[in-house]
Amino acid sequence: MLEISQRGHEMPASPIRKLVPYAEAAKKKGIQVFHLNIGQPDIETPKACLDAVKNSRFTVLEYSHSAGNESYRKKLVSYYAKNNIEVTSNDIIITTGGSEAILFGCMACLDAGDEIIIPEPFYANYNGFAIQADVKVVPIKSSIENGFALPPIEEFEKAITPKTKAIVVCNPNNPTGYLYSASEMDTLKEIVLKHDLYLFADEAYREFCYEGTHTSAMHLKGAEQHVILMDTISKRYSACGGRIGAFITKNKEVLNAAMKFAQARLSPPSFAQILGEAAVDLPDNYFEHTRAEYLKRRDVIVSRLNAMKGVFCPNPGGAFYAMARLPIDDCDLFCQWLLEHFSHNGATVMLAPATGFYSSPGLGKDEVRLAYVLNIEAINKAMDCLEEALKTYPGRK
Repeated sequence: MLEISQRGHEMPASPIRKLVPYAEAAKKKGIQVFHLNIGQPDIETPKACLDAVKNSRFTVLEYSHSAGNESYRKKLVSYYAKNNIEVTSNDIIITTGGSEAILFGCMACLDAGDEIIIPEPFYANYNGFAIQADVKVVPIKSSIENGFALPPIEEFEKAITPKTKAIVVCNPNNPTGYLYSASEMDTLKEIVLKHDLYLFADEAYREFCYEGTHTSAMHLKGAEQHVILMDTISKRYSACGGRIGAFITKNKEVLNAAMKFAQARLSPPSFAQILGEAAVDLPDNYFEHTRAEYLKRRDVIVSRLNAMKGVFCPNPGGAFYAMARLPIDDCDLFCQWLLEHFSHNGATVMLAPATGFYSSPGLGKDEVRLAYVLNIEAINKAMDCLEEALKTYPGRK
């Protein structure tokens, strides 16, 4: 009898996408679904970027260089310089989304059975990338009580074993929206230098910081050989479908290893590299509007949540996500119930169950992630739905 692989069995379903069939069924019944489950911004992709793709002229759509178009990599150097990140075009490999950058990091830096430490809750697909690379995720719990701040250094020390090879940090964080401070980033620097570890830094939401400033892992002087920066244009320019990211490091041995994996998949998408190159030329004030819009949305959703009986939502300092604790028994059942059995004024809301963002069994059962990627009117209607749902949900605590 044919069987799938053990890796296939272990690969987790996306907590963000696994409820899609229930959402589709609700829509077929005529129910409007407010999608707060996924980080798909409704802000338009910049016209200049789309025009660059539309106006491109090819007689042959060729492979690009495996590291990405040189013209794009050189343009990115100027983008990073504006963020006080000093790199050269030879420190960069363009990837198929930030996802491939993370996978390249796992494959180039870790062997089967090695361990990576990640503060939880964390971006759910880190689990998937770890399974693909046959490495083990070791979670360290952060708490909603303090807004999901970096766990104490002692917790990292207790988790480190001879198999530990890397720490992963997402800053600002997905799913919590927490913005790690310069002091917290220095703590991570201290740990990776002391124990000779890699620091994988996912900085997909760099532009969206509301309380304080962003400290890149690339700013950590003395840790340059330890830092692997993973980046993407998806959220920055509302270009999720472009699937263009970047793998960046000053560690040449790591970069050369990652390049072999890049060669094996041939090249990143050509049209989206043109889009990304045009994005670097956007005015310096481009992010002011989008940042201000997300800040307004954040303030609305956090205030609405905290006004609901039994709900607690810390104020996220960045990205466009909020984690909320609800008076429910099981977030997976609740999120499915919202789509299968509930509507308010012909609408319901789709949320991401927090259990999928934890690696430790049993954590996050009464938490959900909300992506404030819809306009304020839609967010208010979604919060109306959630408020009414919590009054009638049979599994309310």
